[in-house]
Amino acid sequence: MKNERIAIMDIPFINLTRKEFLENHLYPRLMDNEKTFVVTANPEIVMRTREDEEYKKIVQSADFVVPDGAGIVLASKYIKQPIKERVAGFDIMLDLLEFAEKKGLSCYFLGAKEEVNKKAVEEAVKKFPNVKIAGRHHGYFDAGDTRIAEQVAKTNPDLVFVALGFPRQEKWIKENMHRFEKGLFMGVGGSFDVLSGVVKRAPEFWIRLNLEWFYRLLKQPFRWKRILKAFEFIIRIVLKK
Repeated sequence: MKNERIAIMDIPFINLTRKEFLENHLYPRLMDNEKTFVVTANPEIVMRTREDEEYKKIVQSADFVVPDGAGIVLASKYIKQPIKERVAGFDIMLDLLEFAEKKGLSCYFLGAKEEVNKKAVEEAVKKFPNVKIAGRHHGYFDAGDTRIAEQVAKTNPDLVFVALGFPRQEKWIKENMHRFEKGLFMGVGGSFDVLSGVVKRAPEFWIRLNLEWFYRLLKQPFRWKRILKAFEFIIRIVLKK
């Protein structure tokens, strides 16, 4: 992927449009049964990699790190290496579900609360009636419990959506990918909450203006500490330059 990656705070982000990323990389790898680890990273995740060396190595080891955050795109412009566009993890998940339905691929949903997980799967089936659901499991289990990973692996899924929140979801993927014969593994954060309808996504107008973060803050004021991390990220980019 020469010239298709931009390093921001030592994290190699893809520099591709969503369409390019899917059609040139994810879809072909899925059809070739090639194991794939995708990290959808926002400024908070990048800041976490500064504090957690183990986590940093895990993120750097991913096959693809996606710029899922307006702050990442803004930072790339500031350092004069502009990333083509923000690639939202939620959108990628929907694209992959649609592709899975068309190609007869199976999906596993791991994470979130039991009721949210169940509802997310129900909504996925409503949107994509013919998609194959390999299985599902809530996210309330001990990180070191290998039985869950073994259960998931037994279903032989083509795609595994992991909604355990960072850094836990990426660590779980890294520690357990070896148990699978194939599969695309992607940490999806709070995407099950949005898919299930528990959390409403920002209107398209806000998304186009790269203000989805502000909309979420208005709807979920308790997220203010996370927003501060995003501002710290931008400040560090400016100071470093």
